Amino acid sequence: MIHDSTAEPLVTIAVNGYKNPELLRLCLSALYRELAQVPFAYEVIVADSATEEDTESIMREEFPEARFFPFVANVGFKTLFNVSLVESRGKYIFLINSDILINRETIPALMRYLESDQKAKLVGPKQINFNGTLQLSCFRYYQPETILYRRTWLGRLPFGKRHLDWFVMKSYDHAVPKAVDWITGSAMFVEREAALRVGPMDDRFFMYMEDVDWCRRFWEHGYRVVYCPEATVYHYHAKGSARGGIFGIFFNQLTWWHIMSAIRYFLKYSRKPIPRTE
Repeated sequence: MIHDSTAEPLVTIAVNGYKNPELLRLCLSALYRELAQVPFAYEVIVADSATEEDTESIMREEFPEARFFPFVANVGFKTLFNVSLVESRGKYIFLINSDILINRETIPALMRYLESDQKAKLVGPKQINFNGTLQLSCFRYYQPETILYRRTWLGRLPFGKRHLDWFVMKSYDHAVPKAVDWITGSAMFVEREAALRVGPMDDRFFMYMEDVDWCRRFWEHGYRVVYCPEATVYHYHAKGSARGGIFGIFFNQLTWWHIMSAIRYFLKYSRKPIPRTE
């Protein structure tokens, strides 16, 4: 097992953080604990946005073996992600947010799946809430009405509810691996060579839709994106853009970022066919 040495790691674990040093400490503590006896070499990268003094202290004093890339400004998820992609050395990269907790079998299960399916290059684990319930983390592609139904009372009407059930793949029991349109960027396990061919996340998305776009580009390159429930993680998901209900449309900056990113996404793909994923 390695963290950061001259030896080549099999897996790079790239953690993205933002203004939550205690959560980052919890994430890294669980990571090193669960990987204490694994038979493969790995390294840890931490890229942190709007880095605070407490975060720098934690990384320097408690996790010096991790490579740390702090940013003074809030550079957005995609920049942290792209830095990790460039700096990674492993054959595989496990990109996780700092609110993710892994267990000992998470990474081996994801590796086994990629090694068993030569067309799959990007896989996501099952995500579980801290109360033990399933957290939805694989979806179908957005349509313009998806944003409308998710952000307004129209989503509570029968036609809106049917559409949202379709979007979140409610009829899928999430018990068996399945090729899906996209998986959430909070936990993505990817073959590094394929990721470099697909390229970095699109700079036009500061926050939100970058994971949707990246998964779609994998499909456009002929790679499969797969939800892999044999691998599990715990995820503390705050859903900041959903705060405030319908009034969030007017007052929540995260909501506006989501809407603006969606507009950019629809404009980008307005003349492109939807890749076949099933």
